[in-house]
Amino acid sequence: MYKVHCMNNIAKAGTDRLGANYQLTDTLEDADAIMVRSASLHETQFPKGLLAIARAGAGVNNIPLDRCADEGIVVFNTPGANANAVKELVFAGLLLASRDIVGGIEWVRANADDPDLGKHAEKAKKQFAGHELAGKRLGVIGLGAIGAAVANTATRFGMQAVGYDPYLSVSAAWNLDRRIEHADDLSRLVADCDYITIHVPAMDSTKNMINAELISQMKPGAVVLNFARNTIVDEQAMAAALGDGHIARYVTDFPNPISADMKNAIVLPHLGASTTEAEENCAVMAAEELRDFIENGNITHSVNFGAVDLGPIASGERLAIIHQNVQGMIGKFSQYLADSGINIENMANKSRGTMAYTLIDIAGEVPADVIDHLSQAEGVRRIRVIRAK
Repeated sequence: MYKVHCMNNIAKAGTDRLGANYQLTDTLEDADAIMVRSASLHETQFPKGLLAIARAGAGVNNIPLDRCADEGIVVFNTPGANANAVKELVFAGLLLASRDIVGGIEWVRANADDPDLGKHAEKAKKQFAGHELAGKRLGVIGLGAIGAAVANTATRFGMQAVGYDPYLSVSAAWNLDRRIEHADDLSRLVADCDYITIHVPAMDSTKNMINAELISQMKPGAVVLNFARNTIVDEQAMAAALGDGHIARYVTDFPNPISADMKNAIVLPHLGASTTEAEENCAVMAAEELRDFIENGNITHSVNFGAVDLGPIASGERLAIIHQNVQGMIGKFSQYLADSGINIENMANKSRGTMAYTLIDIAGEVPADVIDHLSQAEGVRRIRVIRAK
């Protein structure tokens, strides 16, 4: 029986997917795994037996990734599970920014007692007139699951989508509509586009990516949308650009005292993935990632370890070893097992940064003293024996 501790409310569709061999626990100390959404884990002391953390969502800036890797804890996220929910909200933001819908609604409410409201509305509506999206250029910064979905949908709105992503993967490129232009220079993209939407992860390298210099290069009257993370935009610089009219609208899903007080900003209460469908999709994916890792040792969509997959364990035993990424480790494992009379049937290894992960399939059983020896080898953070059912 494996124990899972939920740091937030996780959709029942996900926790049900864990199955009969898993039990939810209110106690972190005896948990084998954690499921989390937005709760911050940076100050959390993890128990020694914790194997994995699954973030039901894409962003992982609430999790200490390097510390987890060093402690032998694999961190998963669920890329793409909430992409449709965020994409739809981005287009709601585009429409809100293009047509003064909010101002119009507020005007109607303020004049609700006017018996001639309909007649007066015909005169007042001119002040809320806006622009159509069709024919406009949309710059999409980041072409992951969400950015690609936004860019593809923009073409169906009659917009010309321009994508920028220096780290675009081949698989992601295959998912892009052939009508989408590709920009290799961010300054040129922002200078050419009427609307700019941001879909990059929050990292040290993307902090204040949208800064005063880049904002100054944007077209006068441009609209900027941020459904990624507030740290990606220099909010003081954005407030200044909104104040002097260089930027017409800023739509953000991250409320704080700065964004809430910006002139001509539309600030939403972090609604991006807040749909029933997205929460269920993320929870289900997170649960399936945890199960495959705990029961088979396979890693899919980890943010601090590379992807390793030997499929379901069919027979014998499988060694799952988390270790430092240093030269000669695989050779040491192989040689010691061979010297112990143990035959390796299959092996997979992947490194990421300073850490690595190795799976080794063994035909029979691995003696306890062999496991003890391997676990004490320099650089090994964790070793786990997984047995076929």
